[in-house]
Amino acid sequence: MELRKDPITRSWVVIGHTEEKPLPVDPCPLCSGGDTRKPLLELPAGAPWRVRVLAHHSPLYRIEGEVGRAPEGIYDRMNSVGAHEIIVETADHSRPLSRLSDEEIELVLTSYAMRVIDLKRDLRFKYVTIFKNQGEGSAAEWNHSYAQVTATTFVPRRILYELRASQTYFQQKERCVFCDIVRQEELQKKRVVDSQGDYVAYCPYASRVPFETWIMGRKHNYQFEQPRPGANRRHLAGLLGRVLRRLEQVSPAYHMVLHTSPNTAVNRGEMREFWKTIADDYHWHIEVMPILPAGNKSYALKEVYFNHMWPEQAAEYLRSLKASL
Repeated sequence: MELRKDPITRSWVVIGHTEEKPLPVDPCPLCSGGDTRKPLLELPAGAPWRVRVLAHHSPLYRIEGEVGRAPEGIYDRMNSVGAHEIIVETADHSRPLSRLSDEEIELVLTSYAMRVIDLKRDLRFKYVTIFKNQGEGSAAEWNHSYAQVTATTFVPRRILYELRASQTYFQQKERCVFCDIVRQEELQKKRVVDSQGDYVAYCPYASRVPFETWIMGRKHNYQFEQPRPGANRRHLAGLLGRVLRRLEQVSPAYHMVLHTSPNTAVNRGEMREFWKTIADDYHWHIEVMPILPAGNKSYALKEVYFNHMWPEQAAEYLRSLKASL
């Protein structure tokens, strides 16, 4: 496989196919004893594992090798170098992330942060993200609760959009646009779904799909993996669990992705322009996109989203749903 860049959209695309055969679904390879390879991480350390991290069986990116960026006429290409991992979020095959306790979800979030920190030490990697696919239509490979980690030698296009927009806003107003959004959402209260401690969940003003929900800290922080002094991740865990339990009553399937700062230790290429203010203008957050049943009229057409539901209505409905375990 190799990476090729679209010179117009500036998107990198993985071209090719993996050589590995997919692992069987039954028996589940993510259950205890299902994968005998040495894990990259197990939590809690020195005890029966509750969260474990494994290299992906059919990775899109491989840790070995050089980036090998090269031109091909007007085009750019490079090797599919990076990392692709699986975070097994629980040893219990029957429990989704939403049904874990706040303490268990906090441990999952700790594993997310630890993998981001570790992979950012590799200066080949410009961006590390965590994402989770659950349910039918989400491209989930197994029913066991898991998330995925990718480390890439490029910054994904949507993150570049966020970096440019947040930098421009900061240059104009000397404030973080994400902080301003959280303040306005809490002031208006129309789109807030839930909150706990320093964290707020809300349906974005321009939601792309019905019930799209973002989780963000009230206090500014551009790096998810480096909590602010005094931050209480148990509060974030509790809020995330309640949000997922609400959303699963709308649709059992969803995409979830963590947006955090790129690897600021990599001071080369197009990213250098962002590093001067990124600690002030960027703000990590979690986005959850429910996957609604076929036939729903929410879709993307030529990258313009159509959403038939007002986010204010979506937030009101989500607030009305039971969120306890």
